[in-house]
Amino acid sequence: MSRSKKFITIFCMIGILLTGCLVGPDFQEPQFDDLPDEFRFSNEHDSREVNLVWWELFNDPVLVSLVNIALVENKDLLIAISRIEEARSFLTFTKADLYPRLDIQGGANRGNFNGGIISSDPDEPKNSAFISPVVNWEIDFWGKFRRANESARAQLLSTEYAKRTVQISLISEVVGSYFMLLDFKERLRVSEQTLESRDGSLVIIQKRFDRGIIPEIDLNQAQVQREIAAAAVPINKRLISQTENAISILLGRFPQGINTDLDLYAQTIPPNVPAGLPSSLLERRPDILEALYLIQAQNALIGVAVAERFPAISLSGALGAATNEAAQMTIDGFVWSVGAGLVGPIFNFGKDKSRVEIEETRTEQALYSYQNVVLNAFREVSDALVDIQTYREQIGALRKQVKAAENANRLSKMRYDQGFSSYLEVLDSERAQFSAQLDLSQTTQEYYNSYVRLYKALGGGWTSPQEMIENENALNQEFP
Repeated sequence: MSRSKKFITIFCMIGILLTGCLVGPDFQEPQFDDLPDEFRFSNEHDSREVNLVWWELFNDPVLVSLVNIALVENKDLLIAISRIEEARSFLTFTKADLYPRLDIQGGANRGNFNGGIISSDPDEPKNSAFISPVVNWEIDFWGKFRRANESARAQLLSTEYAKRTVQISLISEVVGSYFMLLDFKERLRVSEQTLESRDGSLVIIQKRFDRGIIPEIDLNQAQVQREIAAAAVPINKRLISQTENAISILLGRFPQGINTDLDLYAQTIPPNVPAGLPSSLLERRPDILEALYLIQAQNALIGVAVAERFPAISLSGALGAATNEAAQMTIDGFVWSVGAGLVGPIFNFGKDKSRVEIEETRTEQALYSYQNVVLNAFREVSDALVDIQTYREQIGALRKQVKAAENANRLSKMRYDQGFSSYLEVLDSERAQFSAQLDLSQTTQEYYNSYVRLYKALGGGWTSPQEMIENENALNQEFP
């Protein structure tokens, strides 16, 4: 075996023998002893519907197109994707500390003093030169670099789920804003229709007043009601424009109009959404998984801090060529060296101990954050489930109210024209009809958005089957 091969073999064997310890606590996934058996307000446990491309269930091609654009061009999502690449590069950066570092060093010298030795002939300067690859390796005896690598891997996974969190929030915002846009357009339609009706009524009232048939107060009241409807028109136009602007920003574009094909009441109501078992929520919601991996990342840093309290063991070696006649470009022989070093703390006023305590406290904070995310997730699911149930009942009542108000308005006008009632009865019926129509529009929008909130709360909404497979693989992957 050549001298260089012996050198490399000895160097690597020493490193392998010295690598083995792993200080610091191993990560243990937090457990919930009091996890409920089912969600509040839900009796269904099938979760097959959760992972559908749920926004397509509304059967609105415009809505699907808007979501698809947002998933490609939204700037917040692009930032989240960029953070994944940053975390992946940081993992590569951290992983490099596990392996030896190969550098090259060289130098040239002329004089009668070299290497701490005076030349035998001080009056005759000597030339010398050397060049040598140099290997430096801090042995990961205590597992400092492996713990740092574990932390970086967990950070990478947390950014993957952070992207999923942004993605689900983005989809929900686009769909929710779209239903608000349809709501405001419906309110504008009702307001314009009401204004047109009251304009016609005002013309009749004005003629009756001019002929002395009715008192001036009836004319004033008709004018008031006409202006109430007229004021509602610009309000809803303003809300439409602001909502269109908000959707445009979600799409990653400058403010612009949003065309819609189907109105609010033409939307398809999705089928009942099974909430699934509460335990599955911990594996499905990306923000929960993000918080979980942040605990793991922080927990690994405790091991890094503990390892800092012990001596650092390093190996170094060089193998190269040297000459005493640099000018003649001749090599006098090969040079080599192997060395080991040890540097460790003795007394630093408790700094290393405090470093461990800091990381332990941060890990405790990450655990509390995780628990808080889980609690809020269960609250969001329960809120969405009760919203769906109660808004469905509320819409049923409002539809009957609108129908009754429209009939009452028609009858009150007939009674007034025939002289059986005062104009006050007409005003009350008009106000009731206008208010009921606006309430029905808003409640219908909130009903649709309760489905949006439920899908978001359940962590559903995969953009492709491949993405679901990648997520499942990430969950099953084990990290050192």
